[in-house]
Order: sequence, then C-alpha cells, then structure tokens
Amino acid sequence: MKMTVAGFNWDEHNSAKCQKHGLTLKEIESVFDHVAIRPDIAHSQMEDRFMGIGRASNNRYVFVFYIAHDQ
Repeated sequence: MKMTVAGFNWDEHNSAKCQKHGLTLKEIESVFDHVAIRPDIAHSQMEDRFMGIGRASNNRYVFVFYIAHDQ
C-alpha cells in the first residue's frame, strides 16, 4: 500500500503512551521513511486505521498503528 505522509498530529494520550515504550516522537515518525503498511481491519469499524512495521532512526524495529486523515 502506498501512502504519502504530510505530517503528524499527536494527541496528549498517544504522545505519552509512545514515550512510555522508550521511543521519542521523532523516532516513531522516522519509521514512515521506510514502512510496510496494511489496513488494520480488526479495529477499523469507525475510522480508517492502519498498521505498519519499519525501522526507526535508532535502528529499532517498530510497529505503528495509526489513523489516516484526508487533507
């Protein structure tokens, strides 16, 4: 699946949750430089959710789950 990332919108809850896993928001965002993406069908009843796996700038593999919004 091909997507273009135009930016990130972190809410307070998700920001704290991500940092709890020992990753900065910048490291998580870097995953989108080279990420494999697929729909998260199991959790997409009310919105378009996706999951991906990629390598962050700190060389760790990271799973990301996110909602894509149209511009």
